[in-house]
Amino acid sequence: MAFSVFIHRQDSIYDDSPAERYQFPRQYLSRVEASIGDWIIYYEPSKIHDTRGYFAVAKVDRVIPDPGAPGMFLALIERGSYLDFVNPVPFRDHGALAERGLLNDAGRISGRAQSAVRPLSNADFNRIVSMGLDEEDTFLPRIDAGLDEADRLQEEQTEFLFEPARQRTTQLSSRIVRDRLFRRVVLRAYDERCAISGLRLINGGGRAEVEAAHIRPVEDGGPDIVSNGIALSGTVHWMFDRGLISLGDDLEILISHQANDPDSIRGLINRTGYATRPGRRTDWPHPRYLKWHRVNRFKS
Repeated sequence: MAFSVFIHRQDSIYDDSPAERYQFPRQYLSRVEASIGDWIIYYEPSKIHDTRGYFAVAKVDRVIPDPGAPGMFLALIERGSYLDFVNPVPFRDHGALAERGLLNDAGRISGRAQSAVRPLSNADFNRIVSMGLDEEDTFLPRIDAGLDEADRLQEEQTEFLFEPARQRTTQLSSRIVRDRLFRRVVLRAYDERCAISGLRLINGGGRAEVEAAHIRPVEDGGPDIVSNGIALSGTVHWMFDRGLISLGDDLEILISHQANDPDSIRGLINRTGYATRPGRRTDWPHPRYLKWHRVNRFKS
């Protein structure tokens, strides 16, 4: 088993869904098989407009032939392993490569940089993940336990940033860590604004009074990807989880006929009747997750 980099473009011609599967041709089969059971880092090439650079981690569960495309294969991503970086990591940072293993003996970028799937050293994995998951405390969950609790959270972050690569993979599976990071990336995508009401409220401590909701919950197979998340105020989040409101594929806000006070709910909705979209197209709520919510949660 070994760490790897998988190249994925937002305009990919392949049947990729980063939180679920990665399609690739036979030429990369042995490299992908070497990553089974281990973590990969997704990278989007710098020539892509508004590139995300190194933008997420995930774990490969198994590899199968693609039943719908002869000669192609699918790397199936382990359920619940995908995690967006809070800070997309550029290929170069102040002139230095994040992925130092791409340098040849002469100190120049080798042809390995063109490979869609390539091995990644422990040091490079540790460096990229540390940069990608570095946090700012303004996005941490609200805490009311005083400075002792705040200091403890800060210590946890510091330890997380500098642990050896193999120790870090344990934390990548921690629900506490993942929830904290998921909140950060979703709130950033929505500019800390409730997508339903349009309100952007900041409390006296400078923290956003908005929550990161999974559209398809983690316990029901939903991944920690921004397109499965939406920023909601506390009351709206409660209604969303209980199926009193939902969203159409075009993000039209739907109100359940079973709601006992629909007029009050309408008063919470922004005037357009549609949820606010993040600026980046890849961060928009995915129709697949929205459909799951309408079928399994919404009380139409």
